[in-house]
Amino acid sequence: MFASILVRKKEEVYKQILVFMALLVCSNAVHGAHAQDPLLHTMNLSLTAEQGSQFARLALKCINKEYPNKPEHVLNDRNDVQSIKALHPAFYGCYDWHSSVHGHWMLIRLLRLFPNLPEAPEIRERISENLTRENIRGEVVYLKQANRQSFERTYGWAWLLKLAEEVDSWEDPDAKIWSSHLQPLINELVERYLNFLPKQNYPIRTGVHPNTAFGLAFAFDYAKLVGNKQLRAVIAERSNTYFGKDRNYPAAWEPGGEDFFSPALMEADLMRRVLQPAEFRRWFHLFLPGLARNPKSWQPAVVTDRSDPKLVHLDGLNLSRAWCMRSIASALPRKDPARRVLADAAAAHAREALAHVASGDYAGEHWLASFAVYLLSTPEPD
Repeated sequence: MFASILVRKKEEVYKQILVFMALLVCSNAVHGAHAQDPLLHTMNLSLTAEQGSQFARLALKCINKEYPNKPEHVLNDRNDVQSIKALHPAFYGCYDWHSSVHGHWMLIRLLRLFPNLPEAPEIRERISENLTRENIRGEVVYLKQANRQSFERTYGWAWLLKLAEEVDSWEDPDAKIWSSHLQPLINELVERYLNFLPKQNYPIRTGVHPNTAFGLAFAFDYAKLVGNKQLRAVIAERSNTYFGKDRNYPAAWEPGGEDFFSPALMEADLMRRVLQPAEFRRWFHLFLPGLARNPKSWQPAVVTDRSDPKLVHLDGLNLSRAWCMRSIASALPRKDPARRVLADAAAAHAREALAHVASGDYAGEHWLASFAVYLLSTPEPD
């Protein structure tokens, strides 16, 4: 019994060391752009190979795990009663379609950053088995059926374009094959963005999947990378129409009880993408005018039950808040007092959430690692 207690204590210490390393180690390969900025240097949340291996194992556990599963599936007739893998031959694992998509993204991002991971051969094998031309064709067939127009709109759409961005920007032989296979699905979702956004008169200001700002932010990143001027222009216009006149956001109303996004910070993270720097700075201080005067207004959310699939969303909220705060701070002038508030809050949120990514419960482990990897491996914007 005494020996088992020691083992558990060692495991707890090891996790805390990993968290400490994530918060303090600066990776020049990922975060070199702001090495001259002392404040941003303290914010650098870097990903280590040890963490990458740990997160990869979480995704590999679920990437081909069909059940339990929560499908977003409209039954048109009795023929639509099929297994999840029959409906979604590429993205059937990890509890739901969007988690499977960003699990694939995470594994590819880790493989790209750490090509010598012990899990690298298995990652390549699993991704190649799932992202075949035939499987992706099956995903497109599903989307084109009746009553599928709102399927995964826009959260799953956004993560698919983030996956596309990852493989499109990597000069790797396997990545080029995966990119080619994904292209019909990418084309379908880009077309859906272009058709849907002009019809959406009002943004969805929620802290969960349908959040409009998140769906636009990742799609804007993709459009910028591949040079899709039409998609980029539509997103910029919609963003300004939806959010350009927002003022005095009631930050005290956040968070909601099952949020994994901050509606306020996700909106600001979108607007720093689509506005010019000076325009964004003016907009931000009208949107959240009291942030610098009230540094305690953004505290990490408290999770009371990590086996509850809704309550564990709040671990994701702490991670997504951290990446938004870091990016927003980087878009503000160096002497702006809001930068320090955001930097300190980002570190606090990351410290709280990173300790619980590997909770031992599938409710969080099937998706939280993707949020952690996005936070730790995405550089501050220039």
